[in-house]
Amino acid sequence: MHYGIAIKLIGKFGTKIMKCRFCKNQLTDIFLNLGYTPLANSYLKKTEIEKPELSFPLCAYVCKKCFLVQIDEEEKPENIFTNYAYFSSYSKTWLKHIEAFSEGIIHRFQLDEESNVIEIASNDGYLLKNFKKRNIPILGIEPASNVAKFARKKGIPTIEKFFSHKTATELVKKDQLADILIAINVLPHVPNLNDFLKGVKKILKPDGTVIIQFSAYLLKLISQREFDTIYHEHYSYFSLFTLNKIFSRHGLNIFDVEELSIHGGSLRIYATHEQQKLIPSKKIQKLIAKEKKLGLRDITTYTNFNEKVISLKLDLWKFFINVQKQGKKVVCYGAPAKGNTLLNYCGIKNDLIEFTVDISPHKQGLYLPGTHIPIHEPKFIRKNKPDYVMILAWNLKEEIMEQMNFIREWGGKFVIPIPNVRVI
Repeated sequence: MHYGIAIKLIGKFGTKIMKCRFCKNQLTDIFLNLGYTPLANSYLKKTEIEKPELSFPLCAYVCKKCFLVQIDEEEKPENIFTNYAYFSSYSKTWLKHIEAFSEGIIHRFQLDEESNVIEIASNDGYLLKNFKKRNIPILGIEPASNVAKFARKKGIPTIEKFFSHKTATELVKKDQLADILIAINVLPHVPNLNDFLKGVKKILKPDGTVIIQFSAYLLKLISQREFDTIYHEHYSYFSLFTLNKIFSRHGLNIFDVEELSIHGGSLRIYATHEQQKLIPSKKIQKLIAKEKKLGLRDITTYTNFNEKVISLKLDLWKFFINVQKQGKKVVCYGAPAKGNTLLNYCGIKNDLIEFTVDISPHKQGLYLPGTHIPIHEPKFIRKNKPDYVMILAWNLKEEIMEQMNFIREWGGKFVIPIPNVRVI
């Protein structure tokens, strides 16, 4: 991933003016203001929780011209992604999804030992291993050194780089061009969209295909009030309408699209060079028409979102007020970045939630940023027998509720905070 410089201008009286990172239009309309929060993946050691903690503005705007939703670049990507807390290999649901995706790609594009698959932001090799076991040449590009090291230990060739036009040019000089270029949950992390797409076009073989998948698809984000997917490392939020504009600007043609239920509603697009003159799937225009029907080209749809989120915040407060009155205990499952947005925006800290648990050993023993809630291993829930387990990783709620079903033994219940507060 390459994360260039978000464009800022300073007005006459010192007021910061943002410009759209794609079309450069001046941004004036607020989509959602979440106040000041720490970086969502800046987990703390015990020795750090008593020290001052940095917080940054978290405010999303919408562009009236292209309808790209975006936040400003408050912190350099290098400070977010060089040492990264998220490892992809700890969700069974996600790994099953990725395995099916990989097999589908191999079959659809008839990949073999002569093909070359490159993944941008390849994390710990969770995806590329599926191609490796079929003897398909692979290369991972991963900026986080701790995660890249983990991938290489598993035999996944990985270079430590942010993807950019410069990175693509360097790889092309080494005859590293992609038959299949994959970027999963990457595009929202890219502040310099135009440079990124230039790099995609550069590294893609003349008949190659780029496959981009991302969560926080705007249609689902708005309709399901998934505001917690907004945090500092997600610079942009996309509709298919906007993506079509961006890709076309860079000589790339989106020829197929899939709506996915994973992660609360994701979008997967397939694109190639315009010169291929592939006839786009009818699904593309159908989905763009659906987006229009549901208001994604009406600025008021975006500017009204803030009120819907405030309403959700108040409902969550009501739940905790009632719990406190009853003297009951709430803990959480999961330590995802989205959970940190939810808790910090709603002002729910360690006085209301004693602890959370997470299956990732890389997070256990640490504390959530801002709220300072300790992270334990999952078995801690059985030891403490809480009345409620609020699932912060609500996108994996089915997997988690099955795993934690034993809380029913003492009358425990699950709480799902998104899209509305539900006790199950």
